[in-house]
Amino acid sequence: PAVARSFIKNLKFILSVYDMPEDTINHVADELHTKAFPDGTYSSFVSLLTTERLEELTVDLTYYFDEYIAEDIVAKTLKKTDKDCYQAMEALIHNLNTMQSRAGAQVPFSSINYGTDTTAEGEMVIRNILLAEDAGLGDGETPIFPIHIFKVKDGINGQPGDPNYHYFELACKVSAKRLFPNFEFLDATFNAQYLKKLPDGTYDPNTEVSTMGCRTRVMGNTYDPTREVTCGRGNLSFTTVNLPRIALKHKDDIDGFWEELEEKIHLVHDQLIERLEIQKRRTVRNHPFLMGQGVWLDSDKLNIDDECGEVWNHGTLTIGFIGLAETLMVLTGKHHGEDGNAQALGLEIVGRFRELSDARSKKEKLNFSVIATPAEGLSGRFVKMDREVYGEIPGITDKEFYTNSYHVPVDYKITAFNKIRIEAPYHALCNGGHITYIEMDGDPLKNLDAFKAIVQAMKQMNIGYGAINHPIDYCPICGYTGVIGDECPRCGVRENQELTHEEVDAIRKQHGAKRLTSR
Repeated sequence: PAVARSFIKNLKFILSVYDMPEDTINHVADELHTKAFPDGTYSSFVSLLTTERLEELTVDLTYYFDEYIAEDIVAKTLKKTDKDCYQAMEALIHNLNTMQSRAGAQVPFSSINYGTDTTAEGEMVIRNILLAEDAGLGDGETPIFPIHIFKVKDGINGQPGDPNYHYFELACKVSAKRLFPNFEFLDATFNAQYLKKLPDGTYDPNTEVSTMGCRTRVMGNTYDPTREVTCGRGNLSFTTVNLPRIALKHKDDIDGFWEELEEKIHLVHDQLIERLEIQKRRTVRNHPFLMGQGVWLDSDKLNIDDECGEVWNHGTLTIGFIGLAETLMVLTGKHHGEDGNAQALGLEIVGRFRELSDARSKKEKLNFSVIATPAEGLSGRFVKMDREVYGEIPGITDKEFYTNSYHVPVDYKITAFNKIRIEAPYHALCNGGHITYIEMDGDPLKNLDAFKAIVQAMKQMNIGYGAINHPIDYCPICGYTGVIGDECPRCGVRENQELTHEEVDAIRKQHGAKRLTSR
């Protein structure tokens, strides 16, 4: 809707350049606004920028101008609106990489989910956010935030012939250069069950599963099953279980392993409830943005000094786990990437997390969920603690970190498609968040077909959320982004080569990068 309003604003400006009287300009703009917003609100928005609507506008303008000028006015307005949209997307990315508003002067950890809007205005946003990400920051550096997540849906953008498939291809190209966007697959069985259609046949975006950061997913709602939506909700807190520690304690006693695992899961559930009770006693004044501005679901019903109370119940209470691979190696001698029996046990372990969490959700009428913990720092802390107790055990505690969540160990040689196949079943179990990473060697821009094939394989194997990592180097001299060996493929500067300021300026000028000596 904001793009349509920009179009109307730009049309008024361009009509003024053609010396149309102000009252006539306002009349034309008001008519367009009424067509775009029939009841005056965003909720009634009807696309202005379809081919049919633009042709209709051109015909209307021929009442005041000849046909050639009318067509020129519409074309110029559309071009300026597209430029404004690109600058808005560029500003979003640049601002989120410079707003040092978190503790320690960190930038906000932010994520954006997009890809399924089929209105002309929505497609303009999708295209321009991807182009702005592709352009990068400053001298072309890869942006850290926001994390881009492209939502993939057959019938919209998932297959050749879909209306937005070319944006899926663009997303793959940008991801092959910038690492983002990642991909959320709406056709995964555990995502598709929430999709609902609007009267016009399009999907309600509030029922399209979105994710935050590495792997935070909020959709199901045991507290209020009529509000299974993604907007206005979030994860309240999560606690992670050190699976290898339990396995090491009971490596020769599988019954003891299961007994302690269930004990720890119940303990975490109790702890999450206790923390929730503390959170509920916080007031709206303690959360001036989230609650005070009505961002959180049902918070608009509260006054400034009210306790947040029950509105928190829309959020999720999450239990996570680390080191499934090492756990399986302790219990079976092999991890799930190399042995089918280990895979079966791994699914049973994570399945127990989900089974007990679902049961607690029904009992408490709260949203307990299971997350594939992404905490890299914690995986290192756990192994250090366990090494002090159990010593150095080959393949378990003799390294710097446990393998994150259910991932196949990073040093294990396996094809991309086998890794996807092995990790896919865990996505269905981890309803609080999940991801599968694939590591590519070399420059994926030189083999986009392979890149797209991996993304399509994720979709076909029922992955919920996936990402492809690859080497990404940056030349500080000419701004080249890609795989760089000992010598930059664009400017030819070698690693550790000494250059004068004048030589650097000459190279930068040749390749369109910013000058150095002016700083």
